Amino acid sequence: MRTQFHEKQKFTQWWLWLILIVVALIPVYGIYNQVIQEEDFGDKPMSNSSLFATAIISVIILLLFWFSKLETTIDQKQIRIKFSPFTTRVVEWKGVKSAKVIRYSFVGYGIRLFTKYGTVYNIKGDEGLALELNNGKELLVGTQKMEEVVGNVYLC
Repeated sequence: MRTQFHEKQKFTQWWLWLILIVVALIPVYGIYNQVIQEEDFGDKPMSNSSLFATAIISVIILLLFWFSKLETTIDQKQIRIKFSPFTTRVVEWKGVKSAKVIRYSFVGYGIRLFTKYGTVYNIKGDEGLALELNNGKELLVGTQKMEEVVGNVYLC
């Protein structure tokens, strides 16, 4: 089947990376200060094991954002949404009641459930392909290539 549309998106917002890096560095600094320098980190310091656990969790979250990507592929038969490393969803066109490209209000990043748009897959921006399925469910896939979606995809 010939692909009509393909897009890969990653988290590239500088401010998001600044927040994630600062949050990840705080427990690393705490480990340096408390374990290596042997000075308490703050007035009520965490235990060393809690500090290490917090640092590990922070780095894991940072890595999840680093490796996350939203890949959308549309052909004549289906829409394939792959939000790595979390999920893949395939929607057959025959199961779509209506499709349109819309500008939407901010709902957050990642996979958002139970929004006014239904399930939302979003990395950045406020434009996406909104689908109403035959079973009544709604789905929204964010895109940075709105004109390309409109130009290359048959929208109901």
